[in-house]
Amino acid sequence: MTKNNKPKKTHHKAIALSGAGLQMGITIYLGFLLGKWLDNLLETTFLKGLVTLLAVFIATYALIKQANKIND
Repeated sequence: MTKNNKPKKTHHKAIALSGAGLQMGITIYLGFLLGKWLDNLLETTFLKGLVTLLAVFIATYALIKQANKIND
C-alpha cells in the first residue's frame, strides 16, 4: 500500500508546483503595473522599479513557502 501512495504524492507535488511560474509572473507584472500607475499619479520616476523589485521578492518568498509546505 505504501507503493501506491508514493506516486500519488509525487503527482500531487508536481501539480501543486506546476502553476508556480505563472503565479510568479502575474505577481511581478501586477507589481510593475502598480508601480507604473503610482509613477504617473505622483509624477515620479522611481516607483515602477521599486514596486517591481518588491513584487519579485514577494513572488520568490511565496514560491519558497509553497515549496516548503509541499515538501513537508
